[in-house]
Amino acid sequence: MYKRHIPSLWSGQWFHFMALAVLLISIWYLWDKIGRPFPFLFWLTISFAIVHQVFVWIAWRFELKSQTISKNIGFKTYLIIFFILFIGRFIALLLLIQVDYGSLLLDNPIRIILSVIILIPAVYTLYSVKKYFGLKRAAGADHFEKIYQKMPLIKKGMFKYSSNSMYVFGFLIFWGLAIAFASKAALLASAFSHAYIWVHYYATEKPDMDYLYYANN
Repeated sequence: MYKRHIPSLWSGQWFHFMALAVLLISIWYLWDKIGRPFPFLFWLTISFAIVHQVFVWIAWRFELKSQTISKNIGFKTYLIIFFILFIGRFIALLLLIQVDYGSLLLDNPIRIILSVIILIPAVYTLYSVKKYFGLKRAAGADHFEKIYQKMPLIKKGMFKYSSNSMYVFGFLIFWGLAIAFASKAALLASAFSHAYIWVHYYATEKPDMDYLYYANN
C-alpha cells in the first residue's frame, strides 16, 4: 500500500504564493479603480487575512513534522493566537465599513434583500460550526490531537449541504456585511478574503487532510 508522507513546510506553497500574488495584483487594480479609498484600513483588512492564514500554514506544518507548536507554546496558545487573528479580520473589516459606509450605490430595498439572502446561510453556518463541528476542530485541532482524526464527518446543520460549509458559506458573512452597509472597499476586501481561504484550502489544508485522514487511519 502506498504510504503518504507528512507534507513538508513548503508542500503546496508554490501555488499559495503564486495565487496570493495574483490576488494582490487584482485587488490593488480594483482598489485603484474605485479611487483608492482609506488605504490604511483597506490594506490592514487584507493584511489580517494574510497573516492569519500564513500563521496557520506555518503552525500546522511544524506541528505535523515535529510537534513544534505543542512542545513550545502549546495548543491553547495556538488557539488564542488563531482566534485573535480571526477576530481581527472582522474588526478590521467593520472599521473599514464604518469609514466607507454608503460608497456602494444600491437602493435600500435591494441592499437589504441581498444582504439578508447572503447573511442567512453565513450565520447558520457559523452556528453549525459552533454546535456540531466545534471551534477547536475548526481551528485545526486534528493537527494536534489524534482523537479528532477519528471523528466522523459532520452531516448536520449547514454541513448537510456541503462538507466544507465553512469556506463555501461561512465566508459569505464578509460579503453580507459589506453589502448591508454599502461599502465598496469592504466588498473588495471580502472578495479577497473569500478567494484567499480557498487558496489556503488547496495549498495547505487539503494536503494536510490527505495525510491525517488517510495515512493515519
